[in-house]
Amino acid sequence: MLATTIAGSLPKPSWLAEPEKLWAPWRVAPELLAEAQRDAVRIALDEQAAAGIDVVTDGEQTRQHFVHGFLERLDGIDFRKRVTIGIRADRYKAEVPTIVGPIARRAPVHVDDVRWARAHTERRLKFTIPGPMTIVDTLADEHYRDRARLALAFARVINEEARELVAAGLDVLQLDEPAFNVYMDDVAAWGIEALHRAVEGLTCTTAVHICYGYGIKANVDWKKTLGGEWRQYERTFPLLAKSRIDQISLECANSRVPLELLDLLRGKDVMAGVIDVATNEIETPEQVATRIRQVLRHVEADRLLPCTNCGMVPLPRDVARGKLQALGAGAALVRQELGASTPPRRV
Repeated sequence: MLATTIAGSLPKPSWLAEPEKLWAPWRVAPELLAEAQRDAVRIALDEQAAAGIDVVTDGEQTRQHFVHGFLERLDGIDFRKRVTIGIRADRYKAEVPTIVGPIARRAPVHVDDVRWARAHTERRLKFTIPGPMTIVDTLADEHYRDRARLALAFARVINEEARELVAAGLDVLQLDEPAFNVYMDDVAAWGIEALHRAVEGLTCTTAVHICYGYGIKANVDWKKTLGGEWRQYERTFPLLAKSRIDQISLECANSRVPLELLDLLRGKDVMAGVIDVATNEIETPEQVATRIRQVLRHVEADRLLPCTNCGMVPLPRDVARGKLQALGAGAALVRQELGASTPPRRV
């Protein structure tokens, strides 16, 4: 009950990549990079375990960016042909590679990463992959020229990869879809279908992470334009409640999301963000416990996974570490109140 987890990313050590920066370049020579990344994964796993996080991730330590880290080894994408485009409905600009031919997966992308993490933790292991809609929104396309068709092509490739990740010991596959809070019409038209194709036939737990983005200035400024209530979830939650996805992740901490919208997810496990990733202020366990209690008014305790709002890669490492500890301790407080035991390490 109240198994804790994180949305995915953790800050990278300063010896691995430039701290507190998205798209940060590696600071390790290419011939030493793989070893350095694996050292960072072990640190990330150990820090989560020490904080009492029950469903752990590799902290995305082997990826420069949560989308492009998956795309780098796929055919049909030219990383030398980079262009600057507006993404997330022009919320901000990004330099992105270009689709120049059919998308294909020539070899496993993250299987070795999952094997390594699986060998170094006894806890339930989650791995994050960008969802089809978010991938489409983070690329320039000169081949398919149709967002829905391109998304389904990526869904097929994700599914190929995911089947091998499960065979390597993965417990939870999380698809990251921040674009779901931007293109709500597309979610209904083809977004859910793309998710279903991505998870088809998987035997692991499946999750989708939907939030309002990293705690960077472009996202913080955008949130200020959304008014007194953020009701984007109101359009997507009913669709997700009917979907084949097991767990839904959303942003709750210091957000203007009306918590009654959680009632739309009855029957699903909910990863509720009770840690704010847009501030360097470290929550107290009591603050986290209060947020969990508020969510429990709308989500059954055995379906609630206290989580972070989003990834924490842009934060200072000591801040992220403190937030992990607050998350674990706050959930423990509420478990004690409910008379519940600590969740099993792996089931």
